[in-house]
Amino acid sequence: MKKLSPEEYTKQYGDPVGPDCPPCELREAEAGDYRLPRRHPRSHKYHYGRALLIAGSRGYSGASVLAANACERSGAGLTWLMVPESIYPIAAARCDGAVVTPLPTTAEGGLSEKAWPAILAALRKADACVIGPGLGTGTEARELVKAVLREAECPLVLDADALNACAKEPELLTACRAPLLLTPHEGEFKRLGGDLSEGRLAGALRFCSSHPTLHLILKGYGTLLCCGEKVRVNPTGSPAMAKGGSGDVLGGILGALLAQGFAPDFAAGCAVWLHGRAGDLAAAELGEYSVTPSDLIASLPRAFQMLAAE
Repeated sequence: MKKLSPEEYTKQYGDPVGPDCPPCELREAEAGDYRLPRRHPRSHKYHYGRALLIAGSRGYSGASVLAANACERSGAGLTWLMVPESIYPIAAARCDGAVVTPLPTTAEGGLSEKAWPAILAALRKADACVIGPGLGTGTEARELVKAVLREAECPLVLDADALNACAKEPELLTACRAPLLLTPHEGEFKRLGGDLSEGRLAGALRFCSSHPTLHLILKGYGTLLCCGEKVRVNPTGSPAMAKGGSGDVLGGILGALLAQGFAPDFAAGCAVWLHGRAGDLAAAELGEYSVTPSDLIASLPRAFQMLAAE
């Protein structure tokens, strides 16, 4: 992993590092940092974990499908997608191999409070959980996020609407007992209380100093991965990925790696590197304008092959 000076970081990523930026260990990720082990020839699906995805609402079925298909492509033994009944026919038809479970729905088309018993029972069996893609911002969605944060014992990824739920009650982020990973873009980061007035690096460090146990993935050009004073910058990715749904793909990759038992720090860095490299590969083939989130998923196998152990 290449060490970066503040000057090198600013020159490469255009993010100014002022004199008041908190001290940190700043490094740029490389493919060699994320070598993936070969699988044992006698292994089976239960060796590679159960990834639980809680996602989707009426009008936002695509987010749940993208996350589930990315999770499948990224090696989870079992991908379990829980969605409202309102979008079940769409999600079930478009998912490649995930187990899709329909649950009680609110009048607005999101997950109802009546779905909680099934969700929390599945959470107890999961090896990793991703909550938030397309979940909606209604009261019952926010209460569901709070319940999952209270009950989770496996690594938990908060994305999209789960982050927006926490923006209203930031203290929830300190109440979770499980390893917690956040994947905000800059707008979501600000809603969580993040301050970007001094730049992305300073903002990420100050946020993590107030939340020392969580892993922050601040998405954007030169995605930052921050935990405590340790910061890694991801060099992969391109403007071709600047499209709705790309973040849902990242959530699925991350959930799969966590379910397989990779440590949160490694899983976060590896998922971001793979996500960006898939975007690079898709852009090289299709051009920067025409890449879709599904193209990212289709490019994941080639990205994974770049990390395969000799």
